[in-house]
Amino acid sequence: MSADRARAAVLGRIRTALGPAPDVPEIPRAYRQAGAVPPDVDRFVERVSDYRATVQASVAAALAARGFARIACAPGLDLELPGVELVRDDPPLSADALQALDGVVTGCAVAVAETGTVVLDASPACGRRALTLIPDYHLCVVRADQIVAGVPDAIAALDAAARAGRPITMISGPSATSDIELERVEGVHGPRTLDVVVVA
Repeated sequence: MSADRARAAVLGRIRTALGPAPDVPEIPRAYRQAGAVPPDVDRFVERVSDYRATVQASVAAALAARGFARIACAPGLDLELPGVELVRDDPPLSADALQALDGVVTGCAVAVAETGTVVLDASPACGRRALTLIPDYHLCVVRADQIVAGVPDAIAALDAAARAGRPITMISGPSATSDIELERVEGVHGPRTLDVVVVA
Protein backbone atom coordinates (compact mmCIF):
# COMPACT_ATOMS: atom_id res chain seq x y z
CA MET A 1 0.00 0.00 0.00
CA SER A 2 1.34 3.43 -0.93
CA ALA A 3 1.96 6.08 1.69
CA ASP A 4 -0.91 8.21 0.34
CA ARG A 5 -3.37 5.32 0.49
CA ALA A 6 -2.21 4.36 3.97
CA ARG A 7 -2.66 7.94 5.16
CA ALA A 8 -6.14 8.11 3.63
CA ALA A 9 -7.08 4.82 5.30
CA VAL A 10 -5.92 6.00 8.73
CA LEU A 11 -7.71 9.34 8.41
CA GLY A 12 -10.85 7.56 7.21
CA ARG A 13 -10.87 5.36 10.32
CA ILE A 14 -10.42 8.41 12.53
CA ARG A 15 -13.35 10.19 10.86
CA THR A 16 -15.53 7.10 11.26
CA ALA A 17 -14.63 6.83 14.94
CA LEU A 18 -15.39 10.52 15.55
CA GLY A 19 -18.77 10.36 13.85
CA PRO A 20 -20.55 13.31 12.23
CA ALA A 21 -19.19 16.79 12.88
CA PRO A 22 -20.97 18.55 15.75
CA ASP A 23 -22.98 21.71 15.13
CA VAL A 24 -20.84 24.80 15.55
CA PRO A 25 -22.52 27.18 18.01
CA GLU A 26 -23.10 30.78 17.02
CA ILE A 27 -20.31 33.00 18.37
CA PRO A 28 -21.68 36.08 20.13
CA ARG A 29 -20.42 39.27 18.51
CA ALA A 30 -22.38 41.87 20.46
CA TYR A 31 -19.35 43.13 22.34
CA ARG A 32 -19.51 46.30 24.35
CA GLN A 33 -18.37 49.17 22.15
CA ALA A 34 -16.33 52.24 23.04
CA GLY A 35 -18.52 54.97 24.51
CA ALA A 36 -21.20 52.60 25.79
CA VAL A 37 -20.42 53.36 29.46
CA PRO A 38 -19.39 56.74 30.92
CA PRO A 39 -15.99 57.00 32.63
CA ASP A 40 -15.92 56.78 36.42
CA VAL A 41 -13.00 58.44 38.24
CA ASP A 42 -13.93 56.92 41.61
CA ARG A 43 -13.97 53.43 40.12
CA PHE A 44 -10.52 54.02 38.62
CA VAL A 45 -9.14 55.11 42.01
CA GLU A 46 -10.68 52.04 43.66
CA ARG A 47 -9.29 49.63 41.07
CA VAL A 48 -5.81 51.21 41.11
CA SER A 49 -5.71 50.63 44.86
CA ASP A 50 -6.78 47.00 44.38
CA TYR A 51 -3.58 46.46 42.37
CA ARG A 52 -1.34 47.62 45.24
CA ALA A 53 -0.71 51.02 43.72
CA THR A 54 -1.13 54.06 45.95
CA VAL A 55 -3.31 56.98 44.93
CA GLN A 56 -1.72 60.22 46.14
CA ALA A 57 -3.22 63.69 46.54
CA SER A 58 -0.51 65.44 44.51
CA VAL A 59 2.89 64.89 42.94
CA ALA A 60 4.57 66.96 45.66
CA ALA A 61 2.79 65.03 48.41
CA ALA A 62 3.72 61.68 46.87
CA LEU A 63 7.41 62.54 46.64
CA ALA A 64 7.49 64.17 50.08
CA ALA A 65 5.87 61.10 51.66
CA ARG A 66 8.65 58.94 50.28
CA GLY A 67 11.44 61.43 50.93
CA PHE A 68 12.45 61.58 47.27
CA ALA A 69 14.44 64.58 45.99
CA ARG A 70 15.88 63.55 42.58
CA ILE A 71 13.40 62.23 40.05
CA ALA A 72 13.65 61.44 36.35
CA CYS A 73 10.94 63.14 34.32
CA ALA A 74 9.41 62.40 30.95
CA PRO A 75 10.58 65.14 28.55
CA GLY A 76 7.09 66.36 27.68
CA LEU A 77 5.73 66.55 31.23
CA ASP A 78 5.32 70.14 32.39
CA LEU A 79 6.13 70.11 36.12
CA GLU A 80 7.82 72.39 38.61
CA LEU A 81 8.38 71.02 42.10
CA PRO A 82 10.13 73.20 44.69
CA GLY A 83 12.74 71.20 46.58
CA VAL A 84 12.76 68.38 44.02
CA GLU A 85 15.38 68.07 41.28
CA LEU A 86 13.61 66.97 38.10
CA VAL A 87 16.10 65.32 35.74
CA ARG A 88 14.60 65.45 32.23
CA ASP A 89 15.11 62.41 30.06
CA ASP A 90 16.28 64.60 27.17
CA PRO A 91 18.75 63.59 25.89
CA PRO A 92 17.96 60.06 27.07
CA LEU A 93 19.56 59.18 30.39
CA SER A 94 21.72 56.07 30.60
CA ALA A 95 20.53 53.02 32.52
CA ASP A 96 23.07 53.79 35.26
CA ALA A 97 21.84 57.39 35.52
CA LEU A 98 18.22 56.24 35.79
CA GLN A 99 19.16 53.68 38.42
CA ALA A 100 20.89 56.36 40.50
CA LEU A 101 17.74 58.51 40.77
CA ASP A 102 14.92 58.06 43.29
CA GLY A 103 12.39 57.20 40.60
CA VAL A 104 10.52 58.59 37.61
CA VAL A 105 7.43 60.72 37.04
CA THR A 106 5.42 60.48 33.81
CA GLY A 107 2.04 61.28 32.43
CA CYS A 108 -0.12 58.68 30.67
CA ALA A 109 -1.98 58.33 27.39
CA VAL A 110 -5.18 56.90 28.86
CA ALA A 111 -6.38 55.22 32.07
CA VAL A 112 -9.00 52.47 32.37
CA ALA A 113 -11.51 52.70 35.23
CA GLU A 114 -12.74 49.10 34.92
CA THR A 115 -9.28 47.57 35.31
CA GLY A 116 -7.30 50.26 37.17
CA THR A 117 -4.82 50.33 34.30
CA VAL A 118 -2.66 53.25 33.17
CA VAL A 119 -1.44 53.13 29.59
CA LEU A 120 1.78 54.69 28.28
CA ASP A 121 2.25 55.27 24.54
CA ALA A 122 5.82 56.65 24.30
CA SER A 123 4.52 60.17 23.68
CA PRO A 124 6.59 63.01 25.20
CA ALA A 125 4.44 63.07 28.37
CA CYS A 126 4.84 59.30 28.81
CA GLY A 127 8.49 59.01 27.83
CA ARG A 128 10.34 56.09 26.32
CA ARG A 129 9.72 52.60 27.63
CA ALA A 130 13.08 52.26 29.45
CA LEU A 131 12.27 55.35 31.48
CA THR A 132 9.58 53.47 33.42
CA LEU A 133 11.22 50.04 33.50
CA ILE A 134 14.58 50.80 35.12
CA PRO A 135 13.79 52.98 38.18
CA ASP A 136 12.33 51.22 41.22
CA TYR A 137 9.63 53.87 41.67
CA HIS A 138 7.10 55.22 39.14
CA LEU A 139 4.77 58.14 39.77
CA CYS A 140 2.12 58.47 37.06
CA VAL A 141 0.08 61.65 36.65
CA VAL A 142 -3.40 60.94 35.25
CA ARG A 143 -5.70 63.74 34.10
CA ALA A 144 -9.34 63.08 34.94
CA ASP A 145 -10.26 63.56 31.27
CA GLN A 146 -7.88 60.72 30.32
CA ILE A 147 -9.91 58.17 32.31
CA VAL A 148 -12.17 55.97 30.20
CA ALA A 149 -14.69 53.37 31.30
CA GLY A 150 -13.26 50.16 29.87
CA VAL A 151 -10.77 48.45 27.61
CA PRO A 152 -12.77 49.05 24.37
CA ASP A 153 -12.61 52.80 25.08
CA ALA A 154 -8.85 52.59 25.73
CA ILE A 155 -8.21 50.69 22.49
CA ALA A 156 -10.16 53.32 20.56
CA ALA A 157 -8.22 56.13 22.26
CA LEU A 158 -4.88 54.46 21.42
CA ASP A 159 -5.63 54.04 17.72
CA ALA A 160 -3.38 56.90 16.55
CA ALA A 161 -0.43 55.73 18.70
CA ALA A 162 -0.78 52.17 17.41
CA ARG A 163 -0.98 53.30 13.79
CA ALA A 164 2.15 55.39 14.33
CA GLY A 165 3.96 52.28 15.57
CA ARG A 166 4.64 53.65 19.04
CA PRO A 167 5.10 51.06 21.82
CA ILE A 168 2.10 50.79 24.13
CA THR A 169 2.58 49.70 27.73
CA MET A 170 -0.37 48.80 29.97
CA ILE A 171 0.36 48.98 33.69
CA SER A 172 -1.92 47.53 36.35
CA GLY A 173 -0.10 48.04 39.64
CA PRO A 174 3.58 47.63 40.46
CA SER A 175 5.66 45.13 38.50
CA ALA A 176 5.02 41.67 39.93
CA THR A 177 5.27 38.01 39.06
CA SER A 178 4.82 34.67 40.81
CA ASP A 179 7.19 31.73 40.85
CA ILE A 180 6.19 28.07 40.51
CA GLU A 181 5.17 28.02 44.18
CA LEU A 182 2.93 31.07 43.62
CA GLU A 183 5.13 33.32 45.75
CA ARG A 184 4.53 36.90 44.63
CA VAL A 185 7.71 38.83 43.80
CA GLU A 186 7.54 42.54 43.04
CA GLY A 187 9.93 44.67 41.01
CA VAL A 188 11.15 41.96 38.64
CA HIS A 189 10.36 43.58 35.29
CA GLY A 190 9.85 47.18 36.35
CA PRO A 191 9.23 49.38 39.39
CA ARG A 192 8.16 47.68 42.61
CA THR A 193 6.33 50.84 43.72
CA LEU A 194 3.65 52.68 41.72
CA ASP A 195 1.98 55.89 42.85
CA VAL A 196 -0.84 57.52 40.87
CA VAL A 197 -2.00 61.13 41.08
CA VAL A 198 -5.34 62.05 39.50
CA VAL A 199 -5.60 65.72 38.56
CA ALA A 200 -8.52 67.73 37.20
